[in-house]
Amino acid sequence: MGPTRIIYRRELGHYFRSPIGWIIAAAVLLIDGILFEALALGGSTEKLSAQVLEQFFYWGTGIPMFCGILLSFRLLAEERQNHSMILLNTSPVRDVHIVLGKFFAALTFMAIVIAISIYMPLLIKVNGKITWSQIFVGYFGMLLYGAAVLAIGIFASSLTRQQIIAALVGALILAVMHLLWQLARIVDSPLKDVFQQLDIWWVHYQNGFMRSVLNLKDVIYYVAVTYFFLLVAVKTLEAKRWQ
Repeated sequence: MGPTRIIYRRELGHYFRSPIGWIIAAAVLLIDGILFEALALGGSTEKLSAQVLEQFFYWGTGIPMFCGILLSFRLLAEERQNHSMILLNTSPVRDVHIVLGKFFAALTFMAIVIAISIYMPLLIKVNGKITWSQIFVGYFGMLLYGAAVLAIGIFASSLTRQQIIAALVGALILAVMHLLWQLARIVDSPLKDVFQQLDIWWVHYQNGFMRSVLNLKDVIYYVAVTYFFLLVAVKTLEAKRWQ
């Protein structure tokens, strides 16, 4: 795991030194804070603390969603665009080390951004009645969802050297996976059951983590999606190495 650690430290250092990562973090946190204030805390009707927390986790998925795509689309495409991928390919570093190092660096930075938003559920806890377990389950779901989005973005980045195209491909894949639940509503079984279980947000996040409900099947789903897209990203790099 030595090469993975080296790439991880290099990429994580890049996030902290570059203003781009912090601009992305500031933008998504600002938008999430505005939505939380206007839609979760706002309104003329009184809401239970659990309902406000649920609304926070609903809008809070915007943090890992946008961070995941914006942080990941450049990870491999930029290396190829700058011709630095040639140096990596000629060094004693395997493609799996490259993908994992970059993935864990992006995931660490995303986790920091997500953790910064903790003040919002803390405001709910101070003024209402929610438990630490509810907060933990919701944040755990956001992190798992974010890991899956990052893996999708890295796969898209492995397909092309054009960063804009990588971002569009990653966003398209994510959009399709968000719409599977809607598609499941208009088809019959067994496709209906398949589409429902493959949906990345409605079934596994909204019906579980958003309501602070921890289901093992949802955890397994996000881990499986993350593993699958990281695997195909590695295989894509291996195929391009010989081109």
